[in-house]
Amino acid sequence: MPARTLSQVLVCCLAFAFFTPAHALTQEELTAKLQSAGYTNIRDIKSTAEGIAVNATKNGKDVSLVVDSYGQVKERQ
Repeated sequence: MPARTLSQVLVCCLAFAFFTPAHALTQEELTAKLQSAGYTNIRDIKSTAEGIAVNATKNGKDVSLVVDSYGQVKERQ
């Protein structure tokens, strides 16, 4: 395979890996992500149409979260 073609394939693979959604976070990865964002007492983890629904505590308050397929954490109102 010519070097130019190989580099194009490599660039495509890296772009695909970078822009592909994080569809399958393990429970441990999800917990670690939320803990690093300041959430504690992470519980009631459920898959929903919106993403992964989670209840947790932040700054002493109970919050309801949803983590979408891109790994974005959003607090529900």
